[in-house]
Amino acid sequence: MTKQHIPAGFVQDARGRLVPESMVKPVDQLRDQTVQALVDQAKRLQAQLGEFKTRAFSDIAAFVEASHEQYGVKAGGTKGNITLITFDGRFKVVRQIAEHIQFDERLQAAKELIDECIREWTKGSSDEIKALINEAFQVDKQGNVNTGRILGLRRLAIEHPKWTTAMRAIVDSIRITGSKPYVRLYERDDETEEYRPISLDLAAI
Repeated sequence: MTKQHIPAGFVQDARGRLVPESMVKPVDQLRDQTVQALVDQAKRLQAQLGEFKTRAFSDIAAFVEASHEQYGVKAGGTKGNITLITFDGRFKVVRQIAEHIQFDERLQAAKELIDECIREWTKGSSDEIKALINEAFQVDKQGNVNTGRILGLRRLAIEHPKWTTAMRAIVDSIRITGSKPYVRLYERDDETEEYRPISLDLAAI
């Protein structure tokens, strides 16, 4: 919708038409004011969160560099997971770098090798392993497989030439397509001594 100049005494409706303010019902005006006030406040909070995120990464990077300097070592950029805990152990800050993983065509070769193993083990293999394998290679609506389940197959203690070759094909097929940094904050519960997240997600508060 094209932004247009709104003359005094008029308001713009959802279709872009100018409507005299006197024609707008009081309940519609109140609804508009309520929503607008909440959105304005949300945008201010969003901007503050953006500033906090920038500061958090900057402060963590500065601390890591200062910590390394005491050993005469230069910090190697902002990569890597870092956990910082206060002296009394009450608070914890975690910087994590989540990598986006995709698989190339060699994943299909791994699947074919695994299928051959299953066919050979039909009489002796457990239904649980077969179900685990089939579930791991299921494709979602976006055409992607579950990365965690695929990589989880490598934890199965199976000693078989085709299986080990398939696991090597999975490793070789991994491609890092990007990464995204996260900062998470935690506070220790005095009773359980477990760290609970300090949520910055509106839905989780």
